[in-house]
Amino acid sequence: MANKATYKVQFKRRSNGKTNYKKRLALVKSDKPRLVVRKTNNQIIVQVISYERPGDKVIASATSIQLKKYGWGGNKNIPSAYLTGLLCGMRAKESKIENAILDIGFRTPVHMSVPFAALKGALDAGLNIPFDETALPKEDRITGKHIEEYANSLDDNELNAKFSKMIKNKLNPKEITKTFQTTKEKIMGNSNVKEKIEE
Repeated sequence: MANKATYKVQFKRRSNGKTNYKKRLALVKSDKPRLVVRKTNNQIIVQVISYERPGDKVIASATSIQLKKYGWGGNKNIPSAYLTGLLCGMRAKESKIENAILDIGFRTPVHMSVPFAALKGALDAGLNIPFDETALPKEDRITGKHIEEYANSLDDNELNAKFSKMIKNKLNPKEITKTFQTTKEKIMGNSNVKEKIEE
C-alpha cells in the first residue's frame, strides 16, 4: 500500500491559468524588469514590472483604453498594441528604466501578433529588450494600413457593420494611418507617466 501521495497540488495561480511559475522563474533570473503584455476581452495592458521579495512592483503601466486621451479609439488591434507598448515604454524611460525582458504569460508566441506589436512600441520608445526581428509585425500592419485599405473597399453599410465599435469611439477606419501617426506623435511628446502610475 502506498504511504505517500503521488499527486502534487499546484499553486492556485497555476491551476487557475494565471501564472506559469517555471517560466516566471526563468524571467526573474534574468535580473531585468519584465515587459508584461496581456490582452483581455476589453483592452490591451502593457506594464513594466520588477521583482521584489515582498511582491512585484509596477514601474510603468499603460492600457489601450488610455489611448483615447491621445485621440485613438481602437482597443485591441495591432496598431493599438503598438501604441500601448509605446506609451508604456515612454513612461518606463521617464522612470529611468533602460532594459527589460518580454513576458507574454500563457500566450503562444505567434510572430507578428499583438504581444510583438506591443514589444515594437516599447522598443521604439527606447527600451532595450532582446527580440527576434522576424517576430515583429510589418510597418503596414503596425500603422493600420491593412485596416484602412479594407475599410476603403466597403460601402457605407458594410463599413458601419464591420467597424461599428471603432466608429463609435470616433476613429475613422478609412483614415486610420493618419490618426495613428498623430497619436504616436502625441505620445512621444507627452506620456504623463506620473499621472498614470497614481491612477
